[in-house]
Amino acid sequence: MNSMDINEIFQHLPHRYPFLLIDRVLDYSLGVSLTAIKNVTINEPFFQGHFPHRPVMPGVLVVEAMAQATGVLAFKTSQARPDDDSLYYLVGIDNARFKQPVEPGDQLLIQVQLTRTTRGVWKYTAQATVGDKLAASAELMCMKRDLPKVKDSQPRESQT
Repeated sequence: MNSMDINEIFQHLPHRYPFLLIDRVLDYSLGVSLTAIKNVTINEPFFQGHFPHRPVMPGVLVVEAMAQATGVLAFKTSQARPDDDSLYYLVGIDNARFKQPVEPGDQLLIQVQLTRTTRGVWKYTAQATVGDKLAASAELMCMKRDLPKVKDSQPRESQT
């Protein structure tokens, strides 16, 4: 079994608090699949406004958690790490479905499978479950993109 703790996840995702949505990778097979978990707690900053009377994890963040799992698999498979030169970007979401709300105290089990790679676009099927119930599913696409070089923005000394 191939697992990753939070310290190794930090090496394979550029995300940090409050936007890192993967707590642990339970297993992965390079170029094939990855299974991760997200422990959902009342301490998540989005619960203050979504919704104060009945906290529910926004569906878009469930999709983001699935997308982050695809990012870990892409970086691990390509034996690369996020850096100042390139990142994997989410470039498409198809057939997203939300079947049940995700609430504080839930543990999302996220499973992603690589279905195809074409011209640099990685396509995955993804699902997030809570217990034995499907919370969300989608087809996700990501692509590695080079980042523009940052120019030196040092102020010039005036010449008088």
